[in-house]
Amino acid sequence: MKLEFFTFDLELKDTFTISHGSRNFQKTLIVAISEGSFIGYGEAAATSYYGVSTEGMIAAIKKVELILKENIQHAPEALWELTYPILKDQPFAQCALDMALHDLHGKRNGQPLYKLWGLDLKNLPITNYTIGIDSVEKMTYKIHQFPWPVYKIKLGTVDDVKIIKELRKHTDSVFRVDANGAWGVEETIQNSIKLKDLNVEFIEQPLAADDNEGMPEVIKNSVLPIIADESCLVEKDVVKCSEFFHGINIKLTKCGGITPALRMISEARKLNLKVMLGCMTESSVGISAIAQLLPLLDYVDMDGALLLKNDIAEGVVLADGKITFPDRNGTGVILL
Repeated sequence: MKLEFFTFDLELKDTFTISHGSRNFQKTLIVAISEGSFIGYGEAAATSYYGVSTEGMIAAIKKVELILKENIQHAPEALWELTYPILKDQPFAQCALDMALHDLHGKRNGQPLYKLWGLDLKNLPITNYTIGIDSVEKMTYKIHQFPWPVYKIKLGTVDDVKIIKELRKHTDSVFRVDANGAWGVEETIQNSIKLKDLNVEFIEQPLAADDNEGMPEVIKNSVLPIIADESCLVEKDVVKCSEFFHGINIKLTKCGGITPALRMISEARKLNLKVMLGCMTESSVGISAIAQLLPLLDYVDMDGALLLKNDIAEGVVLADGKITFPDRNGTGVILL
């Protein structure tokens, strides 16, 4: 077994702004695990907002290298359990590792992951394309520049409803809005009424993640579905979110990879929650892994690679509102 690390500065097509800040580049880590003629690839973005660096992820994964070498023939789920005691405080690192192990597992078994899980590619949700916070003119330009059937609009300004009204003049596509915790209770309720008339499908994370007192009022009075993002990071959050949200947005990096994400999806279904899978700003390595889970989802936000000026990998292709899977095993990704 051979363990390798590659770091990249992914350049975005445009400055990307949400309520937490702006960026033009995104550092990312690619983990490659080789066994014989097979190589598995995984990815995790080094997101400063969560205190994650490429150096920190590499150091964390190196701590479990011996465990991997001694147990590499085991399934990814077993390796996740073996490495979790060491990586439990490093979910981004565990995600990159778990993703690479799943890719390797699929290649060793000669099948794409979705087939190994007994899934088929029917009735797949289409990803939204994200429009970050900007001037209305620039947001409108991005919509015209990239026609797409579903947009996620990042909000968190004093003119949020006005922004949606202006954007609605330029497209009939479905809108989803994501406030990233920037709204208050009454603001969310009133915005939901106004946004419903503007063909907004749902509101993602309107209140701050720790505002458990405000969410009961929101869930009672919102006329739009409310989807948890920052409030749903790891497995134990799913049950808690069932009290306050209509659905959850799972991020592989935040929960620790594909292995726990599959368990979170199963738990959400038992609790009658809608399920969405989201991405960070990442390459086709991470996006192609998310795509394997599409048959299990109601919604998906996997546009990370679409936002890049230059991708570093080839895998699942998103174009013209459609998704195409490569004829390759594992996650189907190859590093360029």
